[in-house]
Amino acid sequence: RSSDLHSSVVMEDAEATPQPALQGLLPSREFLSSRKGQLLLAEVVLSFTTFICYVASFAVAFMTVPLLEFLLALFYFYAYSSKLNEKFKGIHWPVSDFVRCVTAAIIYFAISIAAVSKYYDGASKAAGVFGFIAVVVYAIDFYITFNDLTKVMKQRDSSDATEAQKSEDEDSDSD
Repeated sequence: RSSDLHSSVVMEDAEATPQPALQGLLPSREFLSSRKGQLLLAEVVLSFTTFICYVASFAVAFMTVPLLEFLLALFYFYAYSSKLNEKFKGIHWPVSDFVRCVTAAIIYFAISIAAVSKYYDGASKAAGVFGFIAVVVYAIDFYITFNDLTKVMKQRDSSDATEAQKSEDEDSDSD
C-alpha cells in the first residue's frame, strides 16, 4: 500500500513539474504567438506536407526542394525560438532569412506550375496546391523581412549621419 502511495506521489510530481531537458527543446509561447514564429511554423508544415505529396506522386523528382526548404525552415525556426540569432552575431540573420524566403518562393512557384500542368495524378496536384500556398506564405515572410531590413538600414544610416555630423562639428570647434 505504501508503495502505491509513493508511486502516485512520484507520478503527480513528474506531471506537475516540467522536464528541463524537454523544456529547452520546445519553443516558447511568446515565439509561437509572434508573427515570425507563426510564419516559420507554417513554412515547416507546408514544406513537409509538400515533400510527402511529392514522394507519393509521379513528380518525385521535385521532392528535393520541399525537403531542403523544410530543413532550412526548421533550422530557422529553432534558431529564432532558441535565440541563436542573438548569440551568433557573425551571421546577418535577416538578410539570410530574406534570401531563403525569396528563393523558396520562386522555386516553389516554378515546381508547382510544373507539377500541376505536367502530371495528372492526385498527389502531384496536391503537391502543386500546397506549393502555391507555400509561395504565398514565403512571399508574406520575405515582404515582412524586407520591411524590417529597410527599417534597420534607415536607422543605421541616420545614426551614421548623426555621428558624422558630430565629428564634423567637433573638428570645426577645434579650429
